[in-house]
Amino acid sequence: MKIAIIGTGNMGTGLANVLATTNHDIVIANRNSAKAQTLAKNIGAESGCIETAVKSAEMVILALPYQAVKEVLLSCGDLTDKILIDITNPVTEDFKDLLIGHVTSGAEEIQALAPKAKIVKAFNTIFAQLLPTSARTKQTLQVFIASDDDNAKTVVSNIANSIGFEPIDAGSLCNSRFIEPIGAMNIHFAFFLGQGPTVAPIWVKA
Repeated sequence: MKIAIIGTGNMGTGLANVLATTNHDIVIANRNSAKAQTLAKNIGAESGCIETAVKSAEMVILALPYQAVKEVLLSCGDLTDKILIDITNPVTEDFKDLLIGHVTSGAEEIQALAPKAKIVKAFNTIFAQLLPTSARTKQTLQVFIASDDDNAKTVVSNIANSIGFEPIDAGSLCNSRFIEPIGAMNIHFAFFLGQGPTVAPIWVKA
């Protein structure tokens, strides 16, 4: 499968590095083409403009701040039947509050912006520091996966499993309303409550 990663920040770079170790083809895109080219060269992948990268890929990962998604989607071109992974947390600039919630979610708003794409919420509760498999030696971490498309959910679950995470079926995309606050709480634990960015939520059955 060809995967386009849009974004070269901590999460985009982390996902690019770990996915480059799988049998998937990776293409990197960014509004700053020089950064995309540098990251692609470092991992032996392709780079391109956003529209070209999206057109060539079956799956697109939005590794961007939530506030940047709308503008970037306008550059993506035709997203019909593309699996679009939303890893964002719709938080304020100071990371202390959610911008949206209760009656909708960031993922649902992205679905409204790209109605023909198959939106999947995933990886928003995982910090970039935990993406390398070498950082996860103590236990298997979970990725909560929500989508209205069961096939897309299965594909993303397989991707998560291939890089050492346990995929957890979190139901329909509307459940992103609950997953995104978990991501926000994880940010508070890491950066405001002193635990650092190597924490992650795990759902267990007693």
